[in-house]
Amino acid sequence: MKIDTAEFVISNSDVSKCPKEPLPEYAFIGRSNVGKSSLINMLTNNKNLAKTSGKPGKTQLINHFKINSNWFLVDLPGYGYAKVSKKTKQTFQKFITEYFEKREQLVCAFVLVDIRLEAQKIDLEFINYLGETQVPFCIIFTKADKISRGKIEQHIAAYRKQLLANNWEEMPDYFVTSSTEGTGRDTLLQYIDDVNQSIFSNNDFI
Repeated sequence: MKIDTAEFVISNSDVSKCPKEPLPEYAFIGRSNVGKSSLINMLTNNKNLAKTSGKPGKTQLINHFKINSNWFLVDLPGYGYAKVSKKTKQTFQKFITEYFEKREQLVCAFVLVDIRLEAQKIDLEFINYLGETQVPFCIIFTKADKISRGKIEQHIAAYRKQLLANNWEEMPDYFVTSSTEGTGRDTLLQYIDDVNQSIFSNNDFI
């Protein structure tokens, strides 16, 4: 897929105020400081589309970006550690769950995981939450340029082992990416394009 246009549409914390257009949405979410904004900018080839920051917890709203006028990329607040007040964190955690459980346009969630780290409890808990609520999702391992190929394989194997031990039948679909080197960009965009084509060709949408 070639991205010709990527435009910011709206930010809000109320799921009912999200765009009403019947277009497929792909939501990106992960633990704070996982490299989400950098990944979004890499995918769209626009270094200024999503705001990046060295401070965890920069994204605190549901951000909609319309891509090629036919699908939405949704940038969601990170879960876990962030330098925000307890009240603020409770608020955005509430609208995160409302988004996943009520948003009919959502086609797939991409859960971003830092490949440099061994399987983190908070990531596994969020993955299990999506499974329990039957939200379609894939895992995106980020920062692949920071460790060796051998370590990458070890850490993916660790996630697979943890999930299979927690009653998952198989490892969810996953992508290995590096925003710095552009790794995984074409594969991820091709996946989105394939899903979109299937949806539009079958008129299988709201």
